[in-house]
Amino acid sequence: MSHEQFTPGQRWISNTEADLGLGIVIECANRRVEIAFPAVMEQRTYAIDNAPLSRVIYEPGEQVNNHHGDTLEVLERFENRGCFIYRCSDAEGGEVVLTEPELDSAVHFARPEQRLLAGQIDRNGLFKLRVRTLEHHHRLMSSPVYGLLGARVQLLPHQFHIAVELSSRQHPRALLADEVGLGKTIEAGLVMHQRLISGRASRVLVVVPDNLVHQWLVELLRRFNLMFTLLDEERCMALLESDSGNPFESSQLVLCPLSLLTQRDARLKQALLASWDLLVVDEAHHLGWTPTAVSHGYRCIEALSEKIPGVLLLTATPEQLGPEGHFARLRLLDPERYHDLESFVAESDRFHHLSHAIEPLLEEGGADLLAADSRVQHEIAGWLGDEALGNWLALPRDKREQGLSVLIASLIDRHGTGRVLFRNTRDSVSGFRSRQLDAVPLPMPAVYEEAALTARMEQMLHPELLLGPEWVEFDPRVEWLVEWLRENRKDKALVICAHAETAIALEEYLNLRQGLRTAAFHEGMSLINRDRAAAYFSDLELGAQVLICSEIGSEGRNFQFANHLVLFDLPLSPDLLEQRIGRLDRIGQRFDIQIHVPYYQDSAVGVLLDWYDSGLEAFSRVCASGEAIYHQVADELYECLNDPQNSQALQQLIADTSSARIELEDRLATGRDRLLELGSCDQERAEALTAAVIDAESGEELQAYAEKLFERFGVDTQPHGEDGLVLQMGEHMLCQLPGLEDEGLTLTFNRERALSREDIEYMSWEHPLLAGTMELILRGEYGNNSLVTLKLPPLPPGTLLLEAIFQLHTTAPRALQLQRYLPKGLVRVLVGPNGQDLAGPLGHEPLNKLAETVSRTAGQNMVRLAREQIVTQLKQADVLAQKQLAPMVEQALERMHAEQGAEYQRLEALAAVNPGIHPQELEALAGRREQMADALSRAELKLDAVRVILVRE
Repeated sequence: MSHEQFTPGQRWISNTEADLGLGIVIECANRRVEIAFPAVMEQRTYAIDNAPLSRVIYEPGEQVNNHHGDTLEVLERFENRGCFIYRCSDAEGGEVVLTEPELDSAVHFARPEQRLLAGQIDRNGLFKLRVRTLEHHHRLMSSPVYGLLGARVQLLPHQFHIAVELSSRQHPRALLADEVGLGKTIEAGLVMHQRLISGRASRVLVVVPDNLVHQWLVELLRRFNLMFTLLDEERCMALLESDSGNPFESSQLVLCPLSLLTQRDARLKQALLASWDLLVVDEAHHLGWTPTAVSHGYRCIEALSEKIPGVLLLTATPEQLGPEGHFARLRLLDPERYHDLESFVAESDRFHHLSHAIEPLLEEGGADLLAADSRVQHEIAGWLGDEALGNWLALPRDKREQGLSVLIASLIDRHGTGRVLFRNTRDSVSGFRSRQLDAVPLPMPAVYEEAALTARMEQMLHPELLLGPEWVEFDPRVEWLVEWLRENRKDKALVICAHAETAIALEEYLNLRQGLRTAAFHEGMSLINRDRAAAYFSDLELGAQVLICSEIGSEGRNFQFANHLVLFDLPLSPDLLEQRIGRLDRIGQRFDIQIHVPYYQDSAVGVLLDWYDSGLEAFSRVCASGEAIYHQVADELYECLNDPQNSQALQQLIADTSSARIELEDRLATGRDRLLELGSCDQERAEALTAAVIDAESGEELQAYAEKLFERFGVDTQPHGEDGLVLQMGEHMLCQLPGLEDEGLTLTFNRERALSREDIEYMSWEHPLLAGTMELILRGEYGNNSLVTLKLPPLPPGTLLLEAIFQLHTTAPRALQLQRYLPKGLVRVLVGPNGQDLAGPLGHEPLNKLAETVSRTAGQNMVRLAREQIVTQLKQADVLAQKQLAPMVEQALERMHAEQGAEYQRLEALAAVNPGIHPQELEALAGRREQMADALSRAELKLDAVRVILVRE
């Protein structure tokens, strides 16, 4: 506390209760002082010897308010009988005399210099944390992968390439058509996450088929920390009854089933009335459209896509859609560009012809092939011109391969759908393991054989439905499974069956009767219990050997740490079978996938197994045509399933299926567009992006920073393995942290662990808890001033240094991401006793190592005694910092104009050859560059934090 004498009328502030506002001395007697706090209409009595109070003194140049609320600028300060009198100027320039008692009591000191001089001194640890936070914030904001660090996903280059490509556009409108298993949902999630984090979008509408609503809701929360509101009719009615207005305006992020829009016109109208930045539609290939007939679902999405600037459609591959279906999706994205089906088909034929002509050139030795093939030369010249081909032919032979890459890149730029369609194939994405089928024929129980004569198809394909309530006791499939698990105790196995009741009975039998380590996973469990079961299964040392899932186990979850899949029954849908296998057949799977199918000989399941294996080859590879062929031969398949003994009919079915598959695959291969695939993923750039993610993650640095951050805010932490923490709310927390609930949080900093343990949080730089806490520091007062002492032999004891941290502030929308162009995140000056800048020889980190804290009372006394010198050094610090402003702004402008200018020139060149680029896109880019230049030119340096350093003996 200050030893200054208390006098009635003086203004003081409480160091422990700053929210009381500015206090006024009422009486001082008997070694006690009574302070009134008019802003909150309270009074406090303190002992004079240890009163936690600091005198409030305003300096010339500062802004103050009088008790009427008028803002005045202090010109001069006088003292009269222990109180101050301020000579001020008002808004009109008139002179005003303001006595100390007339000061506004409802004040809050926020600026670092105000809080320091008022005695509200923070601990040095908080100051260091604030500076470190500023540094990390700038590093993250200037990263090329900002917005893509927080997703709980594998670092797959093709997914990040698409995410960055679409996120960089003003309004992304694209068709995501990767082959099954390559992660279209992840790509859409990455785009949403990046645009929301960066401020380029704030309202998103996701429309999905009814059966995928909950899967999407969980995926968006679990993988991307995006809390979507699920709207169904019941929820909409509840919101309307509570007078909440338009249900679609009740949340920034909305997920709804397509049926909500198609079955109720009022809901579609409400969705259209709400404003959105981005629309995401899954399974868009189910939206029926022909030139003569348009489904209601298609019309609903068409109406939304006309109104919403950003649109992502997730769909089956173009070859499966056919030209008409493919055109229908594209016209949703760009009705002006794709307005005529015949023109589109003709244009597509030209590109397909070009793609096939140059396909041999993409292999090794392609340059020699081109040099020898005049037909292909003529084809390329027709697209790029004779000059481009002539320049290539004039190259020395050892330069032609590189020159060929340039030619192909130019052809990709001209591709008609290249900017709106992204289509990666499993052939072009490495990392998949082979599949091996282990068909296990078993004797048919007599009970099943007799009951199957009059059973329904559902019962025939799921034998437990015919075997009675005690089926687990004598089902040969169960007996085989028990024996296999005991023989392969070190191997983990995922068992999938159709029904939850089957999974429950099987898991209980294996666990309670056979003593095996098991876990169940089905729709009857809560989400938390499913997470726990998956976590138990993923534990490689003490976890379950087998996870037994109902059909829900084939939705959304990935278990690629296991490579044994037991199909306890077989679904009738080829797509559902692929979905089951896809839980293990993922990029990152380290072993070949063993698919075990126990089945009864001469049963319907055996027929289905043969059809899948020999007809579709669905076990050995992804069969993209499976569902289409199933619908072609469904009648013949059902006849064979109902008569398993008719081997002749089965062989004919398999032959017909195989022929249809080969024919359809040949047709798909003919329609394959290699130019489109090359444009969908620039492998070199994509790998650079994932490398940038790894670099920006800074795993060890992140963990060290987060632990220090939580410690400083009073969170109780316990280690959870080498790379994890358990957080609990502490008794003395500085404030409530965003995302930390009463039950606490278990987290890991390791991406791989997070992927296998979905019951714990993946803590990244962009996790809401960490990002929100960093925001609390940067936008608040935490650590914005401090006072320390240190020994520094070159300087005499008693020397006062002032370390000032300035942040470059730009008044501009966050979506512009101007931090990318700033050469550094902060400006640091260290003012010496003669006003010189010592920041160079005395770095921040070395000072941190030497600094020693002082008590708050001692610090307040030091500030009081050195107030005049501190005020002078603060002014000197500002002058020193401002000298660095102009060069920083100039450098930022140069970087911005270079990047944005190059992007404009590239887009302008593309527009000349690719009609998919609209003039509005170029206009928007030019306007964005002007907006950036204006914001950067008006940038200011603002004092963010200050530390007083006293050199001692």
